[in-house]
Amino acid sequence: MAAIGINCHFGSSSDGRIRVKSINISLPDEMRSYVEEQVAQGSYSTVSEYFRELIRLDQKRKAQESLEILLLEGLESGDATQMTDTDWEDIRQVVRSRLGKHSQGNGQG
Repeated sequence: MAAIGINCHFGSSSDGRIRVKSINISLPDEMRSYVEEQVAQGSYSTVSEYFRELIRLDQKRKAQESLEILLLEGLESGDATQMTDTDWEDIRQVVRSRLGKHSQGNGQG
């Protein structure tokens, strides 16, 4: 087993700078060689970049899964109904209300 030290970025400090924390990961030699090969081939500039990309891809995959679940729930929720003028006006009112609250929160209103 080989250990790879990885610098990962977690959030930002109050002054806007990114805080960096180190994580050590133990990998079998074969996996370590694979990671180092990816960096050497120019696919990634550092081992840390490789692992950050893996995390981003995993986050995207999970977000996609969540979206698919929500879409399936919507499809299975029953028959669709025709939108009425009242329905559209209700939606407009909700949007206007949210926009008003948003601009007040930003000091624009």
